[in-house]
Amino acid sequence: MADSSSSNETPVFQIQRLYLKEASMEQPNSPGILLEQEQPAVDIQLNIEANPVAEGIFEVCVTARVQTMIKDKTVFLVEVKQGGIFEVRNIPDDQMGAIMGIACPQIIYPYLRGNVADLIQRGGFPPVHLSEINFQAMYEQQQSQAMAQSNGANLTQ
Repeated sequence: MADSSSSNETPVFQIQRLYLKEASMEQPNSPGILLEQEQPAVDIQLNIEANPVAEGIFEVCVTARVQTMIKDKTVFLVEVKQGGIFEVRNIPDDQMGAIMGIACPQIIYPYLRGNVADLIQRGGFPPVHLSEINFQAMYEQQQSQAMAQSNGANLTQ
């Protein structure tokens, strides 16, 4: 007879749902700023957050903030938060950070990129296409920064 407990230990990683959680666009200086001929400067920031929702269920959100400026005036500011609900079970604890910081954002990011480009275009501007992101490199950089900060904290005690 097969041991049924071993089947309960099978790693599970499934997408439950992907969704647009928040989206906003502001054009505080329109219409005057639209007459400017100067090319705007573009600032793009990304943020990732992961939170448990229930046993083995996690919400992971990737937020993009795109702001364009001419001199000291905002042309437009777009913020989009793309969410995903993932079932993650029987994964070793030391691998959970990578799942939440790399695997889930890689799945969510293409939807975020599309929504950002669409929202900007609907605002009357040429779409801004967010570049591809290497979430593994981003995660590893955050891990090494956290390690350096904790080592620094230990040295000052």
